[in-house]
Amino acid sequence: MERRRDGAAGGRGGGSPVLRAWVLLGTLLVLLLAGAAPASAHAALRASDPEDGSVVRTAPTHVTLTFTESVGLLEDSFRIYGPDNRRVHMEEPEHAAGAADTARAALPQDLDEGTYTVAWRVVSADSHPVSGAFTFSIGKPSPTPPAAPQDHAEHPVTKSLYDTGRYLAYIAAALLIGTAAFAALCRPPDTGPLRAPLLFGWWTLLVTTAGLLVLRAPYEKGASPLTALDVSTFPDTLSGRPGMALLARVLLLLTAALLLPVLRHRTLRTRVTAGAAFSVALALTWASAEHASAGIQVPVAMTSSVLHLLATAAWLGGLTALLLTLHRAKTPPPYDTVARFSRLAFTSVTVLVLTGAYQSWRGLGSWSALTGTAYGRTLAVKLAATVFLLLAAALSRRWTALLARPAVAEERVPALVGAAGPPPEPRTTHVTTAPPEAVEPEAVHRRALRRSVLAEVVVAVAVLLVTTVLTGTLPSRAEAEAAKAPAPQVAGLPGAQALTVPYDTGTPGGSGTVQLTMDPGRVGENGLQAVVFGPQGALSSVPELRVTFTLPSKDVGPIDAGLTDRGGYWATNDLTLPLEGAWTMKLTVRVSDIDQVTVERGVRIGR
Repeated sequence: MERRRDGAAGGRGGGSPVLRAWVLLGTLLVLLLAGAAPASAHAALRASDPEDGSVVRTAPTHVTLTFTESVGLLEDSFRIYGPDNRRVHMEEPEHAAGAADTARAALPQDLDEGTYTVAWRVVSADSHPVSGAFTFSIGKPSPTPPAAPQDHAEHPVTKSLYDTGRYLAYIAAALLIGTAAFAALCRPPDTGPLRAPLLFGWWTLLVTTAGLLVLRAPYEKGASPLTALDVSTFPDTLSGRPGMALLARVLLLLTAALLLPVLRHRTLRTRVTAGAAFSVALALTWASAEHASAGIQVPVAMTSSVLHLLATAAWLGGLTALLLTLHRAKTPPPYDTVARFSRLAFTSVTVLVLTGAYQSWRGLGSWSALTGTAYGRTLAVKLAATVFLLLAAALSRRWTALLARPAVAEERVPALVGAAGPPPEPRTTHVTTAPPEAVEPEAVHRRALRRSVLAEVVVAVAVLLVTTVLTGTLPSRAEAEAAKAPAPQVAGLPGAQALTVPYDTGTPGGSGTVQLTMDPGRVGENGLQAVVFGPQGALSSVPELRVTFTLPSKDVGPIDAGLTDRGGYWATNDLTLPLEGAWTMKLTVRVSDIDQVTVERGVRIGR
């Protein structure tokens, strides 16, 4: 008589598990990097002062930008170019009145009249750089506005290297934390196969984190990776939140390596406590520099983010450890090991559901965003992949049940290998050795179990990679908040209107646009300025430009604005509109002695 041991015995396959892990990881990364869409930055511009396209009567003392979340400033976060296309010297940018979501720079006092272009670049709180440009005019628009400088939003090689490092860091952290959790909590009798994934996870996470720290400065500035070793940039990198988080991660990994020999001789409870503290601290290095660190409910969001990452690592990294144990262990994992992992996986999935629901609500903001935004669509892909992962876990449960079913005596079925639910309490009985005819089905079930767990691991890695794409996508709530920004108006002139009207006479070179600014844009006397641009966007000189206004509801008009050529642009200060309402503006552009066109636009005039 002998006691039957419930569980799956693992056969030993050929080849190094470390080599196979590298091959699998490399293949998945190539597929993801080849098909992933570019990630969007997470901070969006909410407002600017002066506003985009505005005309101010006197030179502003500062340029101020307000974003949807806190931002970090670079040495050249602002570059301003004057009407002569020369760069304007200005002071180093700072946060306005201590507000972390603003960027502000003082302007010189002797700015000339004309149009200025502001190019800006900041780093959002979740570590992603964001940039853009806008224009404003002092006194009146320039005949030829300065061209916006080329936006070096990102260097393709630097971005590719940085994104690859992020993906590897996520996978390595899941492997390191999950394998350690499996060894400490599930207690397999043979831990030899777990040494390779532990070393692989630690070394990969250390090397990728150090690489991200070195690449941080060129990534923020959109520069070539060849500038990564410029030591003068490291103080700025380490002063920012992302750089500090990366440095803390490196120090944590080195500290863990130093303390590991000491902890080996401690009790299991001490080792588990130390491992839990290390895992929480490691997860905080992500939560403090990504989505959770900005937006609404930051303390709750960071707690949720830490729990989400730890649950992901315990489940997905634990699956990898279980797969290696099934394939490589000299002593087959007993029922107790499988049952403990089943409980760990079920707890992890419960935490993932709760924290995932909260983070989805926080990022989406509305149900329509699930299909109407890039963030929502990426989240939907992650949810679909998670469903496939749960189905694979249910399949593993089925093969585990068949493997554990005795050939002679009745026995309770052990738990799922995955996360479909907690395991039932086993009732072990003494049975005789299984007859020969039961050995072959058991071997078949054991092979099927290994395949289903392998499928879980593959889908799990895909889920983790989709998650990294999600962290690089603008949250729907922030996108909606940025969209609520008011339409551009003339700074300091409430109600002023800026219009761009295209025209086309139907002849070669007879098309372009007219940019008009009317202030204050309400009943009474108004000023009107117009600049004509040709088909290539260059300033165009036309022999005649006429603008009239009609109020059809009151049978008023047409009122001729009386524009005169001011040497490159057309203007008047004597346009009087006597009534409020929906006026019709007729713009006539004559490009030659015989070619002209009239375009109509609606203009709302209030009091």
